[in-house]
Amino acid sequence: MLMTADEGVCAVRPGTDIVRHARMLARVHDALLSGDRPPATPRRLIARSWERVQAQGVDPDLGHPVGPLPAVEVERRRVESPLQRVLPELRAALTSVADDASHIMVITDAQGRLLWREGSAQVRRRADRLGFTEGADWSEGSVGSNAIGTALAEAAPVQMFAAEHFVRSHHVWTCTACPVHDPRSGELLGVVDVSGPAHTVHPTTVALVATAVKLAEASLWRQHEGRIEALRGLAAPILSRVQGAGLVVDEHGWVAAVTGMPSVERVAVPRGDRPVSVHGVGVFLPEPVPGGWLLRVEDTARIRLTLDLDARPPRAVVDGSARWVHPLSTRHAEVLVLLAAAGAAGMGAGALSAALYGDRDHLVTVRAEMSRLRRSLGGLLLARPYRIAPEVEVSAPDPATSALLRRSTAPGVRRLAGGR
Repeated sequence: MLMTADEGVCAVRPGTDIVRHARMLARVHDALLSGDRPPATPRRLIARSWERVQAQGVDPDLGHPVGPLPAVEVERRRVESPLQRVLPELRAALTSVADDASHIMVITDAQGRLLWREGSAQVRRRADRLGFTEGADWSEGSVGSNAIGTALAEAAPVQMFAAEHFVRSHHVWTCTACPVHDPRSGELLGVVDVSGPAHTVHPTTVALVATAVKLAEASLWRQHEGRIEALRGLAAPILSRVQGAGLVVDEHGWVAAVTGMPSVERVAVPRGDRPVSVHGVGVFLPEPVPGGWLLRVEDTARIRLTLDLDARPPRAVVDGSARWVHPLSTRHAEVLVLLAAAGAAGMGAGALSAALYGDRDHLVTVRAEMSRLRRSLGGLLLARPYRIAPEVEVSAPDPATSALLRRSTAPGVRRLAGGR
């Protein structure tokens, strides 16, 4: 049976001769890597993934991936991951099935780092030999085309079988992965994957993993509603004593109740050492309360955002009634310069992708970067389109004289700096 260039998630159809199909995929793999004409056309999903990993220089004869994270770092990520709150649901849906079917269930964070791995002891030992262990980086750039990394890159469920994997040592595996998103914001939280020997591939595994993810996302939503409702009961007597504008929010900035101002859905994640800006209202001082924060309005003075890109590292300096400093990665510095240049019109995810990468194919990456940046700068940045809030005065360096911006490879930044 020849592969077709369809977009189906399933790697095989019911009734497929698995052994014959695996042999044909191996011939396709060898032909494509040697530059020969393949006997069949890969699925478009697989072709896109191979193009990405070849561009990143992944070795098809790769051994183990770069060393896994230390155990203490894995544990820290587990504690901080929202997915730890839905482990019971995922275990109930997948672990026993995986164990019975000679599979393992794997859960990663949004960067593709393995946080949990459960299921068949025999398959776990086989996975150990590949470096498919807790703390390992299973993104495409690290280990080539695989269900986890490709699901992250495509922002969609992926099933990968045998020589559809880019690295030859992975050809004896079949993997089915599905991204998990925060039901409140759409933010990518990680990936759930079921992996096992190649001969165990089955199209129904796709539906099984997708259903487990939907149940986990529904549970996350119910837990969020429960926490907000409990916080709402606490908020009423607190806000009754507040003069002027005030909010009670949970630890992630989701709003339970407001007083003296229009309702908002979410603010920047509060911290005790800096104020929080709320678009259209002003600057608030955070004060911890059980289960969250009370934000009291401090000042409605205009806010100033200064991009100090000559500092090491680059930083954003925010001045209102108080001052706080936020270190910037080079990418976040580039984003803020582009948004400052765009002004009130702002930029959509596609426009930012083109300005940063030269194409509109990096929407998932752009949205993830903007999510991280907005968590830090909160109400200073608005979405749909992305833009700096109108009440914020921006001071940015001249791109033509900034050393950091002149070194940038982002096409949009290079144009601002006077390059091509």
